[in-house]
Amino acid sequence: MLLDLSPLKVSRDYRLLFFGQLISFFGSMMTVIVVPWQMYQLTGSSAMVGYIYLAEFFPMLILALIGGAMADYFDKRRLLRWTELGQGAASVFLLINSLLAEPHIWVLFVCVAIHAGLAAIQRPAFEAFIQKVVPPELMTSVMALNSIRWSLGAIISPAIGGLVAATLGAAWAYAIDLVTFVGTIYAVYAISAVPSPENADRPSISSIIKAWKYAVSRQELLGTYFIDMAAMFFAMPQALYPALAAYFGEGYVGFFPAAIAIGALTASLTSAWTKKVQRHGLMVTVAAVLWGVGIIGFGMADGIVLALVCLGTAGFFDMISGIFRGSIWNQTIPNHMRGRMASIEMISYLSGPMLGSAKMGIVAEKFGVKAALVSGGILCVLSVLGAAFFLPKFLKYDGRDGIKNREIEEALHSRGMD
Repeated sequence: MLLDLSPLKVSRDYRLLFFGQLISFFGSMMTVIVVPWQMYQLTGSSAMVGYIYLAEFFPMLILALIGGAMADYFDKRRLLRWTELGQGAASVFLLINSLLAEPHIWVLFVCVAIHAGLAAIQRPAFEAFIQKVVPPELMTSVMALNSIRWSLGAIISPAIGGLVAATLGAAWAYAIDLVTFVGTIYAVYAISAVPSPENADRPSISSIIKAWKYAVSRQELLGTYFIDMAAMFFAMPQALYPALAAYFGEGYVGFFPAAIAIGALTASLTSAWTKKVQRHGLMVTVAAVLWGVGIIGFGMADGIVLALVCLGTAGFFDMISGIFRGSIWNQTIPNHMRGRMASIEMISYLSGPMLGSAKMGIVAEKFGVKAALVSGGILCVLSVLGAAFFLPKFLKYDGRDGIKNREIEEALHSRGMD
């Protein structure tokens, strides 16, 4: 069997969230591609598109720390419900702004900042919730299924969103996004209650510091953070999609993220083999290097077909990296720290794309799109190899040892001995 569906079979709550987010994500990915497109239409500047990701970065960074501490102590269902409603409200403002005769640029910045901040609170709660309702030995399968959900939305939605925006206007894409919020809102109101772990740490500065000290003490965790940040910071191409669409054709603006998602979906659909691999750190490193190679090819491609093939290849290896990174996190981190650690993970895997997109837009503005992409891919390969060299325990990490260590840590915590 190419794909393991066990998590969907054994957990009703995971099943609800999976299908609810599958529906909602379809609309959200339209907004993800249309906001930068609308910014480029209003300003004609790749740098301004890059600044969108800076607007997302700062609230994400600040609120992820708070959200992680909240997820370890408060009702996770309530956090999921309120953040989902807040993100829907941000989409309402995007829709209203797009209907104006002269849409305001500042509204785009504010709405993406609100959405990113709420996501920073939501994601740790989601990760901590999933860890409680799905057995640890199925976490590799969970990551593959999550990537399937992401890929399906990321393939179809950006392509449709780009065409809708180019032909009918941004307002139609934002309206579709609003309608699809029904899926996740139903799911977060239908899932079961999951009590907080025993001896849960109250949200505080000291509890946040405790999580960071824990992360720094483990090379297998540091490797997942640094390698992904390096790969995404140097080689994330999303800020250049509008400029590339202006070169290849406006209708292609949604094809670029869709190509990455097709590669990711291919990796997910053929991911059953990942359960048999225990050298997770080594696989993360190899996959991140090959992501950079794919971006180099993308930057050098002159035709749209070759460009999309290179992006698809990059997306394939990015998903392989993501599956093994997620397995390390979910199999080895004790549940009483899962929310706070998820916030650190979120900072690591979103900081790279957000800051990297801003960097990519600025470099392209000064030196051209091709130079930005090729140089970014080369720096990605070099930085990933450098990070792996200085983290030898990460390269040697074995998933079976990680599960054993988690069981020991949870047992000690339940006795108040950590």
